[in-house]
Amino acid sequence: MNIGIIAHLKHPIKKPFMGGLEAFTYEITKRLAAKGHQVTLYASEHSDPDLNVSVILSDIDYDRETFSRFRSHELSEDFISTHHAYLELMQDIDGKEHDVIFNNSLNYVPVTMATLIETPMVTVLHTPPIFELKRAMSHERKTGKVRYVSVSNSNAIAWQPYLNACEVITNGVDVGSWKYIDRPSGDYVIWFGRIHPDKGTHIAIQAAKIAGYKIKVAGSIADHHYYQTYVEPLLDDNVALLGNCDHEELNLLIGNALCSVITPCWEEPFGLVVAESLACGTPVAGIAKGALPYLVNAQTGCLTSSTNPSELAECINSAIHLQRENCRTYAEKMLNIERTTAAYEKILMDTIEQQKNVSVL
Repeated sequence: MNIGIIAHLKHPIKKPFMGGLEAFTYEITKRLAAKGHQVTLYASEHSDPDLNVSVILSDIDYDRETFSRFRSHELSEDFISTHHAYLELMQDIDGKEHDVIFNNSLNYVPVTMATLIETPMVTVLHTPPIFELKRAMSHERKTGKVRYVSVSNSNAIAWQPYLNACEVITNGVDVGSWKYIDRPSGDYVIWFGRIHPDKGTHIAIQAAKIAGYKIKVAGSIADHHYYQTYVEPLLDDNVALLGNCDHEELNLLIGNALCSVITPCWEEPFGLVVAESLACGTPVAGIAKGALPYLVNAQTGCLTSSTNPSELAECINSAIHLQRENCRTYAEKMLNIERTTAAYEKILMDTIEQQKNVSVL
């Protein structure tokens, strides 16, 4: 297949990843190419050149300190530049001679223009419903030209009112790249991800303190106001703030932790942190929100429906006693990127065949 993958433009697609979407786009691009397909990634300038990147947006305005693009007080510059980047791409996309478009942009423009192009499109819904994309999809559903896939059952249900149909392919990680640690050497629990109110970092810290464990926090500060207001006041000798870590560092941190504390405070559609933790053999204590209840079972973690740190502390004390081998086995069977890649490969091929059949008619 000749596949054109459209990335989102908030961050470059490269390591270290700013979040799960960057990690997914990187892995799926690399693995589809490894299967022998001709893959072009439409992404921003500083994305990994090994991904056969076709640059559609300059990163001159990307601040590597704040991990964001310049915003004006009235209408954000990144909104305008992103709109035009996708618009120009979609106007030319049929000339790229792709067999199929694999849209991971989270942007309304590719969906809106899908009705005007000949190349078939598969769009992945990585987030809960967002306003601009809902409007675009409500219009597009009249033609049914786009095939939609969600990353979890919970997210597919959330999008259902705006779609004719939505399939589900669970995200995955390269389990083989995460070293399994059967006997953790640490006396701590870990929280890792973007420090942001959606991620509930402060709840994890409070719960660890109540449970009586040290906690290590690994990740970038995505919301400085949130960090200064809710996280910074909780820092003491029992809380280690580590910043961004590379893959090897993170593997050792997670694998040697007694458990991972995962605290979504929004309807998170997937959360690769679950897969990464279980791949290391580290059980999960978390808040049962979004996709988390679909990803964690009684053998791999303990969840609470409450954001009360005391209840989460009880989950921590339960999770640390779970069998780590069960966590690794579950990740290998259910949360492996190879399984995910094969499922997307099939959908892309099916979409091409459907388009051929329509053309014949």
